[in-house]
Amino acid sequence: MRQPKWWQDAVVYQIYPRSFYDSNADGMGDLAGITAKLDYIASLGVDIVWSCPFFVSPWADGGYDVADYRSIDPAFGTMADFEAMIEGIHARGMRFMMDFVGNHTSDEHPWFQAALQDKNSPYHDYYIFRPGKNGAEPSNWASIFGGSAWEYVPHLDEYYLHLFAKKQPDLNWENPAVVQEVIDILRFWADKGVDGYRLDAINYLYKDPDFPDVEPMPGSRYGFATEHYANKPRINDHFRALHDAVFGPRGLTTVAEVAYLDEKVAREYADPARGELDALYPFDLLNVDQDGYDKFSPRPLDLVQLKAALAHWQQMMQDHGWLALFLGNHDQPRAVSRFGDEGEFRARSAKMLANAMYFLRGTPYLYQGEELGMTNPHYTSLSQFRDVEALNALAEGLARGESEAHWLKLLNDRSRDGGRAPFSWNSAPNAGFTTGKPWMDPCANAGEINAAAEEDDPDSVLNFYRKLIRVRKGRPAVLFGKTEFLLPEDPDLMVYTRTDEAEALLSVNNFSSLSRTFALPDAFLGAELLLSNCGDLKIRDGVVTLRPWEGFTLLTH
Repeated sequence: MRQPKWWQDAVVYQIYPRSFYDSNADGMGDLAGITAKLDYIASLGVDIVWSCPFFVSPWADGGYDVADYRSIDPAFGTMADFEAMIEGIHARGMRFMMDFVGNHTSDEHPWFQAALQDKNSPYHDYYIFRPGKNGAEPSNWASIFGGSAWEYVPHLDEYYLHLFAKKQPDLNWENPAVVQEVIDILRFWADKGVDGYRLDAINYLYKDPDFPDVEPMPGSRYGFATEHYANKPRINDHFRALHDAVFGPRGLTTVAEVAYLDEKVAREYADPARGELDALYPFDLLNVDQDGYDKFSPRPLDLVQLKAALAHWQQMMQDHGWLALFLGNHDQPRAVSRFGDEGEFRARSAKMLANAMYFLRGTPYLYQGEELGMTNPHYTSLSQFRDVEALNALAEGLARGESEAHWLKLLNDRSRDGGRAPFSWNSAPNAGFTTGKPWMDPCANAGEINAAAEEDDPDSVLNFYRKLIRVRKGRPAVLFGKTEFLLPEDPDLMVYTRTDEAEALLSVNNFSSLSRTFALPDAFLGAELLLSNCGDLKIRDGVVTLRPWEGFTLLTH
């Protein structure tokens, strides 16, 4: 068998630090809280811990608005707390992946504050300022978070570009001084023991300098201009510069949050021979249950479409690079609420989703609480939501005359707050997350769904994940086997094989509350049952009767 890179045979555990564990009773999770729970994390069998940002930030976008790249936000602790966390992670045989935000800073960053003071300041060219056009913005580009992507600065008589919130001005990567600043920051953290980087929104670094107007969205004068800033050719130069200066010489791994990639671009980014990125995290893969870019226009899951998207990525990258595998993250609602069954079959469907996703080719990225089958929090008031994206969408919806009840359901089902509610540790007040007042309310069902309740239950979602991580480790078919989807047009069943010279796997998954039958391929008659969320198979004459939300994986040599 080919020898995998250390990060290819790994499982990543993602932490949203503000919601993980509070060590000092101030209501917010912190770095010392992560350190306190490292034994739990290590018990999962994971190899890499990835934390969302904990830099100094005004928190306009969940910490992805960085005001100081070299300092820990006091809300999360101190540099000594960071160093203790890194030491604890390494002592347990795990590695640490830092979330790096390179497309933009906070408007409170000293660079931007200097840029605002003087057009002749060298820092003015660290960002993208343009004069207005015909008494309005330089173009009609829309922010990803709604409204215009331009913000006017009266005393400069200029606009600055912000593809995200207006407190997140985009950096000008065409300025070599910006690239060198980023290289120095990445080296700073690598010197402190960081083993890899998750690169946030990194395929947006180059913007078409003409900023052409685009087709506006219905009901708005603004339009998404992704074709003018996503995956432009100059970005490859930036990736190579970072790899050659930092990632390659230090043996660091990288995974890039990307979107809107065609086959050529995806292969270029992740081709090992090109020296750019190790793996891709294609976040638009989960857009299959919404209209276009609008997460607040949900549609029922179309499993045929999801399978086609997964098959496309698996086949496209088979011999051309590596993928992240994920069902949720800090930007998504809970996977079991979104794709599974929150009711009678919550635990079973949570296990099935894991079985369906994590035997594909790539590195699993588990988001905190996914291993418990945590659901969306089911808030009862709009005042309980915290995320800027959700609050902006809510304000726009109410302005259109839509009801609060409509938006309470939408935000409960679709907002990023769904995945950001505090981790459910036990049935104590505030789900054991804090002894203070939590910055967000815990899940309404935390008394029943929590780590303590699942720890000693052999049939829990938690222990299913532990077994899944254990049995997939080192499997030739999982690492490098060819992926083939069977029954691509079936609306309920997701079935695929992974085939290597040494072995083959068959993953069978029922995405419905109905029983279904499936005839095993001849090659898997009598195969070993590697993993099952029901404990056994109901099989007769080579035909399996799948129970609602059942998932299993067979192994044959």
